[in-house]
Amino acid sequence: MNLKNNTDSVVADQFADIRILRFTIPGFESLSLRKKMLIYCLSEAALWGRDILIDQHYKHNILILKTIQEIYKIQVEQQNIDNNLETYLKRIWFSNGIHHHYSTDKITPQFTPAQLKNWIKSIDDSRWKAVADKSGSELSDKIIQILFTPIDSKRVSLDAGSDLITSSASNFYQGVTQYEAENFYSEAKKKYPLLSHGLNSTLVKKGGTITEEVWHEKGRYGNAIKKIVHWLARASEWSDHEKQKKVIGLLIDYYRTGDLAIFDQYNIEWLSEHDSEIDFINGFIEVYADPLGMKATWESLVQVVDIESTKSVALISRNAQWFEDRSPVDAAFRKKQVAGISMKIINAVMLGGDCYPASPLGINLPNADWLREQYGSKSISLSNIARAYQQASLTSGVLDEFASSQQEKEWHKKYGAAADELHTHLHECIGHGSGAMMPGIKNDDLKAYSSVIEEARADLYALYFMADAKMIELGLADDELTYKTHYNSYLRNALLVQLARIEPGKDIEQAHMRNRYLIGNWTLEQCKSNGWVKLEKINGKYYVTVTNHDKLRNLFGMLLADIQRIKSTGDYQAAKQLVETYGVKTNKDVHEDVRNRYAALGVAPYSGFLNPRLTPIFENGNITDVAIEYTESYIEQMSRYSQYYNTL
Repeated sequence: MNLKNNTDSVVADQFADIRILRFTIPGFESLSLRKKMLIYCLSEAALWGRDILIDQHYKHNILILKTIQEIYKIQVEQQNIDNNLETYLKRIWFSNGIHHHYSTDKITPQFTPAQLKNWIKSIDDSRWKAVADKSGSELSDKIIQILFTPIDSKRVSLDAGSDLITSSASNFYQGVTQYEAENFYSEAKKKYPLLSHGLNSTLVKKGGTITEEVWHEKGRYGNAIKKIVHWLARASEWSDHEKQKKVIGLLIDYYRTGDLAIFDQYNIEWLSEHDSEIDFINGFIEVYADPLGMKATWESLVQVVDIESTKSVALISRNAQWFEDRSPVDAAFRKKQVAGISMKIINAVMLGGDCYPASPLGINLPNADWLREQYGSKSISLSNIARAYQQASLTSGVLDEFASSQQEKEWHKKYGAAADELHTHLHECIGHGSGAMMPGIKNDDLKAYSSVIEEARADLYALYFMADAKMIELGLADDELTYKTHYNSYLRNALLVQLARIEPGKDIEQAHMRNRYLIGNWTLEQCKSNGWVKLEKINGKYYVTVTNHDKLRNLFGMLLADIQRIKSTGDYQAAKQLVETYGVKTNKDVHEDVRNRYAALGVAPYSGFLNPRLTPIFENGNITDVAIEYTESYIEQMSRYSQYYNTL
C-alpha cells in the first residue's frame, strides 16, 4: 500500500507491519511569534539527537543506514528502485536501526546477499570512501555478515537464563558482562545512592579496567549534544518566563558536564514549572532499551498545553491524595503525603529520538523514585496523537473481528475513546505517581523486570480506580459503562489483539506488552472456576468475555496490591516469577488464530507519525512568522532528517 503522496488522509504510508499517520497542531497559527519561535527552537533541539538514538540501539546501525541510504539514492537517480530495498530502508528509519522497534528482533531483509553485494559493487569506491571510509568489497562483506547471519539477533534480550548484556545487541556496554556491570553500579550506589547511576554513559572495559564514557558536550555524542545545546540556548531567548529559562539553563549545564546531580536539579525545577503554555522533554530519559533497566535512550517532545482540556483532568491530580488513601495496597506501601502531582493534556508539535516515529500516548516523569516521592511528577496525555490513532482505527475492522458480542461493539463505539483516554490519564498521573518505596530500595533492584512491573502497576491503578464512583462524581465518566467498556477492551487487547504483533514461536519481550499479557493471564487463571473472565473458542475463533465486571475490579485490586509490594520491597524473585509465569509465553493455538484473523484485515499492527515541518519566515532580515506544513511524505521527511541532522 503506497499512500506517501496522500496528504488529506491521516494515514500517509503503509509498509511491512507499519502505518505512518499524520497529526495536526490545533491553534498553532494563532500563537504569538514569541511562542512560535520558542517552539521552533525547541523543535530543532528535538531533531538533532536522532543519530544518538540510532547508535545507542546498535553499534553498526549508522554504518548500515548510510550504506542502504546511498544505494537507495543511486537507485532513485537511475529511476530503478528495488521495492524490497526501499521497504527495508523505511523499516530501519522507523525502528531507528536494524532491529524491530517493538520485538527488538533483527529485521530480515527481503533482498538477497548477492543483490546487496552487486548494488554496492556497482557504486564507485570513491563514493564508499566518502560514506563509510571503506572500499565496496570491505563494506559488502561486513554488512552481509551483520544482516544475514545470526549475530546480534536481539537488540534487547530479556531471557532470564542468559547474560542479558552479552546476549543483547544494544550499544550501552562494551566488553562488559552482566555480572561486571551490576557489580560496578552496586559500588557506585553505595557512595551516592540517590543518583541515577549509568543513565547517561556507555560502560566500557579496556585492558581489564571498567570505566564510563559519559554522554556530554565534550564526550561521547558530543557533536549532536553541541547542536542540542545551541538550540536550547536559542529557545531560552524566546521564553517569556524566567522559571523556564532557569529550567533550560540547568538542562544545558547537564548536557555540558554530564553531571547527574545537575540532572536531578533540572528535574526538580522542571517539576515546579507550570506557567508556560509551551513545554518540552529533552534528554536521556527512558530505560526500556537497556536489558538492565539503567541506561536511557535519547528522546524529545515539544508540546503545547490544551488549556481547556487540562482544566478538566486537573481534577485527577487535585484528588491524588484521595486515590492514594483508598488504594487497595498495604498501607505501608502508600505515600503518606502525595506531593507535586500534575496532569496536562497537550498537543504534540515535534517528536524526536525515542518518541519518533512511534509515539507514546502518555508520559509521566521523572523516573527516579526519590524525586517522585519528594517532589512529585508531571503527567501528560498527547491529545492530537490519540486523536490520529482513533481516526485511523475507525475503519480498521479490528473491533468487529475480535469483540465477543454486538453489545460489546456498541459499547466500544460509544464509550471506547473516552474510556481509553481516562485510562491513560489515570495511568500516567496517579498510577506512576502512586506508592512508596521502602528505605534503601530502588526501582532497578528488580533489574530486567523493573519496567514491566512499573507499567503493570500503573495500568492496574488505572483499571482499579476507573471503576470507582468517584469518576462519575468528578465528571470524568458518564456512567459505569465507561469502565465496563474499557475492561472488555483491555482484556481483548491483552489476551488477543496484541498477539498479532508477535512472530510465530517468539516470546513476548516488550515491557508494555508483557505487562498487559501478565494482567490478562493472571486474571484468567483466577477466573477458571467462576467464569468472570473467559477465553473461549466460538465457531472456530477465540474470544474474551467478561461476565462480572465488579468482581474483575476486585481481582485487579488484588494484583495491584501484590505488584506494589514487589516494587516497594525490591522483591526480585517474586517479580521474576510473576512476569515469567504470566507475561512471556504465548498460547500457540490462540496466537496462530489471532495472527490469521488480523492478517486477513490487511491492517498494519504498528503505527508511527510524521512530524509537521516548521519554517521561519523572514522579511527584511527579521523573523516575522513560523509557517507549518503537513505535506512531506515519509520518504521525504526521513531523507531530509538523514541528510541535515547527521552528526555521527
